[in-house]
Amino acid sequence: MADERDDTERTEDPTPKRLEEAIKRGDVVKSAEVNTWFMIAGGTFVLMVFAPPMAATLEATFRGLIAHSWQVQTDGPSLAVLIRNVAMAVLAALGIPVLLLCLAALAGSVIQHRLLFSVETILPRAARVSPAAGLERLFSRQALANFAKGLAKLAVIGAVMTSLLWPQRYRLIGLVGKDPAAIMPFTLTLATQMLGTVLAILAVVAAADYLFQYRQWFERQKMSVREMKEEFRQTEGDPAIKGKLRQLRIARARKRMMAAVPKASVVITNPTHFAVALQYERGMNAPVCVAKGVDLIARKIREVAQQHGIPVVENPPLARALHGTVEIDQEIPAEHYRAVAEIIGYIMRLRHAVGGPL
Repeated sequence: MADERDDTERTEDPTPKRLEEAIKRGDVVKSAEVNTWFMIAGGTFVLMVFAPPMAATLEATFRGLIAHSWQVQTDGPSLAVLIRNVAMAVLAALGIPVLLLCLAALAGSVIQHRLLFSVETILPRAARVSPAAGLERLFSRQALANFAKGLAKLAVIGAVMTSLLWPQRYRLIGLVGKDPAAIMPFTLTLATQMLGTVLAILAVVAAADYLFQYRQWFERQKMSVREMKEEFRQTEGDPAIKGKLRQLRIARARKRMMAAVPKASVVITNPTHFAVALQYERGMNAPVCVAKGVDLIARKIREVAQQHGIPVVENPPLARALHGTVEIDQEIPAEHYRAVAEIIGYIMRLRHAVGGPL
């Protein structure tokens, strides 16, 4: 029928187990815009904090090298020492900034998903080299969204850069004839302004792109009704098997209960709907319930009791009260001590009178 839903359609929200499996195989939410924002933010921080000392260190290194160039020896061992010294100086100047940029790139991934290692993302697959699959990816909704996003970023950032640089056009033209030392402070200030503006714009773009990527990822993880049932069977077990096991447990418990009825001292009945078998021996704190049941179970308890000569006493209010308040192998509640004691006392006196065991 037309209104029947195909159980293979992925219309159900994914379960936590399905999402965890996707993450383990490397299928995670990943926005390139978030990574770009962290990289630019790290670069801006490095530029603002480390640019002056980094420039001073490199300037001192190369100024001294050029000033004493006539003393530089170019034979094999000396050239190797010179290269090593220059490399160490450059590394000392750039080491911390480069490390911060690497940490910024790592933070862009960590903030989106936890660190993980999966080989499934690098395994060769036919779909990755298939021309048809490539065309499908090229004209997919994801590709169109990336294209539109790129155009929007280019237009917005271009307009903002124009608004920042256009008022400075005459000043920029005047920098052509100035000393490089005088150009650097102005260039650093202007670059910081532009990067700050770009960061503010890209923050909005990154947030929107992350939400879009998360929605796309969530849609990919959706499950069909058949998959939901299969996962339920795997995690909770087959309902039919669970029902069968429950029946077996009930049957075994009932069998053990019936085996305990011959040990009872008395069976209190409703007389037909309820039956509670109580055991009492000298030295016990209170009588203990060894069996109870309603309807068919109650009738079976009465039959076993009659077969083994266990007294059966009709007391409907007490039978109902005991059935509702005491569990198997538990002592009866204190509020029923007196009523049960009268019944057991009567039975013990009766047995003593006929010379039977107490």
